[in-house]
Amino acid sequence: MSTVTSTLTGTVLMEDATTGISLSVHDGVATVRYDQPNSPVNTLNTRVGPVFEQIFARIEQDASIVGAMLVSGKADTWIAGADIDELRRVTTPMEGEALSRGGQQLLNRLAAMSKPFIAAIHGAALGGGLEIALACRYRIATDHPKTILALPEVQLGLLPGAGGTQRLPRTVGLQAALDMILTGKNIRAKKAWQMGIVHELVHPSILLEVVAKRVHALARGESTPVRARAHGASAVLLEDNAIGRKIVFRQARETVLKKTRGQYPAPLAAIEAIQAGYLHGQEAGLLEEARSFGDLAVSEVSRELVSIFFATTALKKDNGLPEGEHADPVRVRKIGVLGAGFMGAGIATVAVQAGTIVRMKDASLERVAAGSCAVRDVLRERVKRRQLTRLQMDDTLALVGSTIDYSGFANVDLVIEAVFEDLAVKHEVLREVEAVAPRAIFASNTSTIPIRDIATAAGRPDQVVGMHFFSPVHKMPLLEVIVTPETSAQTTATVVAYGKQIGKTVIVVRDGPGFYVNRILAPYINESGKLLDEGASIDAVDEALVAFGFPVGPITLLDEVGLDIAGKSGPIMAAAFGERMRPSATLQRVIESGRLGRKAKRGFYRYDEQGKRQGVDQGVYALTPASGSRITVAVEEMQRRTVLPMLNEAVRCLEDGIIRSPRDGDIGAVFGIGFPPFRGGPFRFLDALGAATVVAQLDALNARYPGRYEPAALLRAMAASGARFHP
Repeated sequence: MSTVTSTLTGTVLMEDATTGISLSVHDGVATVRYDQPNSPVNTLNTRVGPVFEQIFARIEQDASIVGAMLVSGKADTWIAGADIDELRRVTTPMEGEALSRGGQQLLNRLAAMSKPFIAAIHGAALGGGLEIALACRYRIATDHPKTILALPEVQLGLLPGAGGTQRLPRTVGLQAALDMILTGKNIRAKKAWQMGIVHELVHPSILLEVVAKRVHALARGESTPVRARAHGASAVLLEDNAIGRKIVFRQARETVLKKTRGQYPAPLAAIEAIQAGYLHGQEAGLLEEARSFGDLAVSEVSRELVSIFFATTALKKDNGLPEGEHADPVRVRKIGVLGAGFMGAGIATVAVQAGTIVRMKDASLERVAAGSCAVRDVLRERVKRRQLTRLQMDDTLALVGSTIDYSGFANVDLVIEAVFEDLAVKHEVLREVEAVAPRAIFASNTSTIPIRDIATAAGRPDQVVGMHFFSPVHKMPLLEVIVTPETSAQTTATVVAYGKQIGKTVIVVRDGPGFYVNRILAPYINESGKLLDEGASIDAVDEALVAFGFPVGPITLLDEVGLDIAGKSGPIMAAAFGERMRPSATLQRVIESGRLGRKAKRGFYRYDEQGKRQGVDQGVYALTPASGSRITVAVEEMQRRTVLPMLNEAVRCLEDGIIRSPRDGDIGAVFGIGFPPFRGGPFRFLDALGAATVVAQLDALNARYPGRYEPAALLRAMAASGARFHP
């Protein structure tokens, strides 16, 4: 909760109940307060523009007002950007362009105010919120963790549409502005001050009093404590002349194309708008910004990225239970983690960063010491990146306790096991936990063993659940919560709530081999391996799927995850699902050869001592059925043969009730295995292709490779009826 307080009181001159915008005056300073009704945050929509226009006019006309401040009525956000629901209703480029021009004109009016207008920022100033702040004459922000500033529009396939592409470069410099706009990264308050985005930092408790004093000082023409933006030699060489700026823009385009392969048009459009402003003046830049905003707003890429935004927003409100069912979650204050290896230490790391007390257990002092070091390394990296102070790191580390027995487990609320993938071992630790922690929920991080099989050893099967984290835990956003028919509603609700508490996007799936994410990943990996069986090149397969939009190719993924893990899951999936899940001969032979992937510096690729990849290990080709002979396979063929069975398996998971909805299936794939976000997830991609088209392609492949591509019954039915997975 924020601590912004004020003794300022004033006469209310205007108040609009619909938008939550009010105008009051105290000692000559107008306070414009925005507190959007029935919303946890303030957003910008077409209803607020006319109200702000009236307020700006009143401030200018009232001789008793010397200046104004813009404040938020929300606890932890200032203004969180545009109303995405309103953006979703835009149907033509002209509508999008008009929306952008309206925002630009409003902020041009704000920037031209004859009286000083100060942005009093506490909490998140995002997108249009930051654009409003940039249009104010002066900006003061609180030095509070909740105060962050960003232009994150590219993450929705858009660019800043209310002047951000023009005002930010003129405020912080070209290179810093490009970095913010092209990545959408969050900037914390101190960094924003150092960059020159805000002029001052103050404690939340004195924000409004300081702002009021600055309004009077600016109105009197007095100087204010402004931090000069750093302007080093590189800025002089690259930003203060046309030739240097041309180099900066060229490098920015090259970097964007390297990262996105041209699949995300918004960053390139933002570069064009910024450059137009430098070449032809701010008004020309604004016109280009609005035109591009209109085009992007109705693009398929933006539509898909916005769909992911809405899906993740809906999941934040989802208790994980069937519709209409409710259970009060138990508050998780302390957890036990069994296993201090890579996954166990990762789970402990995200838990302590959320303020949870953690007891981490392993069989030896050496192992728990290594786990504690792994936690410390992640926190040290955050200190290095100035995301934590040294004191905060020490306080966080104090939450972790290590043990080789069960001391300290008696009062834990939740135990998460990340021990060896062996059912007997998991049964053993489950019985031990039930004996020493009588009220704890037992959660397994297994990626291969059905939860119901683990629960057969439980005295309290209603408190057994799966919590499938993804590696590396502190970076991967997804958590799969796996429930069995015996798992209680309260257990589910508690684990889902705790997953959100530690910052994860949570989907609930029904128990079954591979659960959801690994089940749809299996045919994708297997078919990639079968391309190698036939003689396709390792790097060619990887390159084809990166070109499709995955962050890494499937063979690289195997090396990263670990071939030993793939070796355990393959037979389980084949036993459960038969021919369509049978691992490739190449993968089996590579595993049998003792290669483990990057962690052992030997897999499909070669690695140096630091684990940096050195290229394909040519020795792998001798292990393939093709015996070293290579063939060329068309990129589209490789993509079709690997991606279509993944889509088909996703439909089977929906058909089998493994996932609750296409929404959950899309989020699980995007956040769990990096399915291309600009394609929206498996189900949105199926809608884009059309079920009939996909069935025809699957049938054609199944004729060539019987049993591996048989379309799911649900997919056939939808092809016949023309139905879609999403409205």
